[in-house]
Amino acid sequence: MTQTQYFSSGLELANFVVILDILQQAWTAISELYKETSQKDEPSAPVEFKIYEPLNCTIIAFFTWPANSKDCVQGNEGGDFVTSSALKGYFPHFNFLCPKSNQKFSINKPALELFTSIFDVLPKSVMANSKPLIITGNSLGGSVASLFTLSLLEKINFKNTKRPLCITFGSPLIGDEGLQEAISKYAAWNSCFLHVVSDQDPVPRVLISQTGVYKPFGTFLLCSKLGCSCFEDPQTILELLKATYSGSPGNQDPNPVFDVYGTFVEDINRKVICKDTTMLPERTTQPLRACIITQLAAIGLVPQQQQQRQNVDVNIIITETEKREKLTAKREAFDPTKGLNDFKVYMAYLEQYKKLCKDDGIGYYDRYKIESRNGMTTADMDVVRYKKSLTCFWEDMVDQAEKRPQTVGAFLRTRSIFGGTNYRRMIEPLHIADYYNIEGSRDYISNGRSEHYKKLEQWLKETEKPSSSSGPNDLKKQNVKSSLTEDSCFWAHVEEALILCDSLNGRESGVMNKESSKKKRKSIAMDEESSKKKLVGFENYVYGLMKNYAVSPEIFLPKSSFMKWWGEYKEIMGNSYSSPLTNIIKNVEEYTKGTLVIPEM
Repeated sequence: MTQTQYFSSGLELANFVVILDILQQAWTAISELYKETSQKDEPSAPVEFKIYEPLNCTIIAFFTWPANSKDCVQGNEGGDFVTSSALKGYFPHFNFLCPKSNQKFSINKPALELFTSIFDVLPKSVMANSKPLIITGNSLGGSVASLFTLSLLEKINFKNTKRPLCITFGSPLIGDEGLQEAISKYAAWNSCFLHVVSDQDPVPRVLISQTGVYKPFGTFLLCSKLGCSCFEDPQTILELLKATYSGSPGNQDPNPVFDVYGTFVEDINRKVICKDTTMLPERTTQPLRACIITQLAAIGLVPQQQQQRQNVDVNIIITETEKREKLTAKREAFDPTKGLNDFKVYMAYLEQYKKLCKDDGIGYYDRYKIESRNGMTTADMDVVRYKKSLTCFWEDMVDQAEKRPQTVGAFLRTRSIFGGTNYRRMIEPLHIADYYNIEGSRDYISNGRSEHYKKLEQWLKETEKPSSSSGPNDLKKQNVKSSLTEDSCFWAHVEEALILCDSLNGRESGVMNKESSKKKRKSIAMDEESSKKKLVGFENYVYGLMKNYAVSPEIFLPKSSFMKWWGEYKEIMGNSYSSPLTNIIKNVEEYTKGTLVIPEM
């Protein structure tokens, strides 16, 4: 029997439903049910459902009449709860959420009443179907879909049964903190829910402002005209639901937000989850903060434009989100008592990722940078997860070594040199890719580099012994094919060299308005001779690394940013330009084998 699909993150779940057109199919089912229901003179029931059977899955769609959506949620009893103790008396199907520890929870009363009104006629054997089950609904129909999904969780054997996936569009929150905790403590349960919320939809936000008691669970895919981003932390989701509301669309449609979701689903394949935007300010921030800024910009929250939204301080949201992300990453990071042994497992996966990228004709730096902009595969998302865990581990390791007494700290530094160096050379290029993926970023080494990378590099220099040889040893040459580039900031130098080439060719990186373009031109303005001298300096730096076989041959791959620079550099210097580096690039195969003799410049 085929095993169930697990998702390690909300981003992975969201990409999964988009890539396989599940999001499109779920919305199509809701739209068809909406058309059928709206053609009736009077509703036969406050909530309708229908089963659809496309080729690759089974879809159960729920829909409530517009009168039973926002108005019902906002009504006098809209925020009322039904407690778990009260439920035991007449609807025991959620009792499994209350363990022996006597955990209590509450469910939104209108949503529960809609669900119980049709419970007896709902299909009870849907999990026996061999096809994946998608449960979906819009507005309060989404609340009913969530409750139906919850009712199925108790009987699912997650080891050998395809689990249900609930996709809601504009659904209000349905429970309190007790319900959130009951679901969130089991990752397999929590990952069954994907909630799509538009910045123009008031319904998902009504109960937050009314009571302050309702709490989210599952993954939230927040969307705007600019794009969309995924969030899993409940407190971050609450803050963003409040901050991102831009007002309902101003048209005469009786259900105006309905069409907004249809447009979003149509556009999703042409946009990127957690996509970059051209509205990001120039900044000098750490990689995690840069990623958060990118996420928020995709849903319309940009620090320099925060005055457009009343009572919203985007910088505070960024700071608080960053704190929670770090705490989450530390909880997910491996056990420090296992330390370097677990570190090796993560690094082994990244080595495999590096090899797979090379087989595709692209280095892992460029693959990661491109996929971060254009939408990630499962392998790329695993890299993001491992990168986060490894970074938290080494940040803590460096912090402990620096704070301990001198003898203890020296022991930790010495013990960590080999692992820390491999980590730095493998992972820092990915942080550099994150940095330069944000429009306007310059000078990573001065403005974006984390202190723990600087410390790890310093530790290595302090322990290195002077070499009696003027060149690389035979072992280093033999292993160059599988080696990592020794300077972990190599790709930052490449990015700066590409920016110099752009300035000399009269180009600007990215798309900018006239005002920002003028500012950026001033910030990088320099005479042609000075720019060429810097590019020659970069060429000499690269040659010095290669002379010592300190650069991974993957930089010579056809799709490499380095080879892009080399092509632009030769064009700037003239087609007849030749240098010692030219000879190395012409003899890449010999360099890769470790047999190329590289003379002094």
